[in-house]
This record gives sequence, C-alpha cells and structure tokens, in this order.
Amino acid sequence: MSKGMLLVVSAIGFAAFQPTFAAENEWKIDPAHSDARFSVKHMMVSNVSGDFGKISGNAQFDGVHLDKAKVEAIIPVNDINTREPKRDAHLKSPEFFDVEKYPTINFKSKEIKELSDGEFKMTGDLTMHGVTKEVVLTGTGLSKPIKDPMGNLRIGASATTKLDRKDFGINYNKTLDNGGVMVGDDVSVTIDVELISPSKTL
Repeated sequence: MSKGMLLVVSAIGFAAFQPTFAAENEWKIDPAHSDARFSVKHMMVSNVSGDFGKISGNAQFDGVHLDKAKVEAIIPVNDINTREPKRDAHLKSPEFFDVEKYPTINFKSKEIKELSDGEFKMTGDLTMHGVTKEVVLTGTGLSKPIKDPMGNLRIGASATTKLDRKDFGINYNKTLDNGGVMVGDDVSVTIDVELISPSKTL
C-alpha cells in the first residue's frame, strides 16, 4: 500500500471534546493498556493493518447494569502507525485524515445491550474527519471488576466493527490497471480497552 490506507473507530473529531460524568461509578480509560487497531484491503490482494496512539476517555458503569453504562473515547489520529513512515504521513495528509483540521477520532455511546455473559452491542456516534455517523460495536470479553495492587478497580473488554471510510468523507483512491483499487473502502476495527476506577467499592 504505497500511497494510502486508513482506519477508524470512535467519535467526535474536535479537539475541544470534554467528557463529563458524575464522579459516582466513573471510570477512566487506561491509555497504557488500551489499543485501537484497523485493517483494510490493499490492491484487492492482502490486508494491511495499523494502530493509533493512546486512547483516552471516560466511562460510567456500576459494575452490574451494562445497559445503563456510558462511554466516551478519544483517539489521536496523529499517532497512526502502519510501520511505514511514508504511508503514515500520507494518511495524516488532507487526502486522508487531514490531522491539521481533524486531530482526533471520538466516540460517544448512546445505547448498550447485553447479549449474553460478557457479550454486548454498543451503539454510538463516531466522528471522524469532521463527519458524525452512528456505528454499532460488537463487544466481547467484558471482565469482572478486580482490584489492582494499588487498590484501584479495573475492568476490560474488546469490541469490533466494520466501517466504510467513504461514509466519513475519506474518498482518496487510485484505480489499478486491472480495474481494481489501491485501497479498499471497508475498514475492520478492533478495540481493546482497560478501565480504571479509584473507587474502592462498587
């Protein structure tokens, strides 16, 4: 993927984004133990993947009622890493994410439905490249809260989704001689998040 690529996940592409939750049942995303990864088809032949920098954000969750939980997350686009510096620079340019104008990808949940033990569907608004669209994440592996050695509570979960980059105004592409395209439209996204709360009890 010489000139392009892309990615995605989570919602409000404005630097002034400020999550606001009541202190009770508040959790913080632990950037050191959270990650957002993406994969997209290159030249209709293989998948090329990459990741972003440290995710930050808040969640409100009582540890029991998942359907009442709320999540807000921020992903810094400028930290995108596909292990190819020239490609990363192109992804940051106006032809793709235009990080000068839209430095973050943000997400704000609207509804969470628990499907079975540790599995859930999360619907929310994703803002990327200045465009906001509703997306649905499929979540798995929601852990039970545990205490770390410092006495803080921690929980974790993973989620996946698939997005069409053109829905967010990221339209750059090149047509190949065989009629194919350099970069696929569909982007698969995987998010692993660890949440931490200074509360000693739920």
